[in-house]
Amino acid sequence: MKEKKTLTLILTEGPYRSQYANIAYELANSALNNGYNVNIFLYMDATHIPRRGQNPHSFPNVGHQYKKLIKKGADIRVCIRCATARGHACDPHSPYMKGIKISTVYDIPEWISKSDKVISLG
Repeated sequence: MKEKKTLTLILTEGPYRSQYANIAYELANSALNNGYNVNIFLYMDATHIPRRGQNPHSFPNVGHQYKKLIKKGADIRVCIRCATARGHACDPHSPYMKGIKISTVYDIPEWISKSDKVISLG
């Protein structure tokens, strides 16, 4: 049996500032639909992407998009240093949606070594 291919996405830009969060969603969704494993590492301002309670009025809700990716099996991780610097990781009531893992940048080299494709946006 053929092993699944893996796509890893690394994002540094926050939602609603640019199209990177939406582009990453589309790439990840397409990869999942085509049988890939998908890893997404959120670094710097991208740690805002999976916050609960987003309510943008003029844009698609990025949080809802990423929740769909989690349900499809994407492994989404947030950099703890970046999240903490932005006031997210220290909150005793996690500001992140269910399924988001808080991790370190040390996951990136391992993911890269095991990935068929790596795309960095931001």
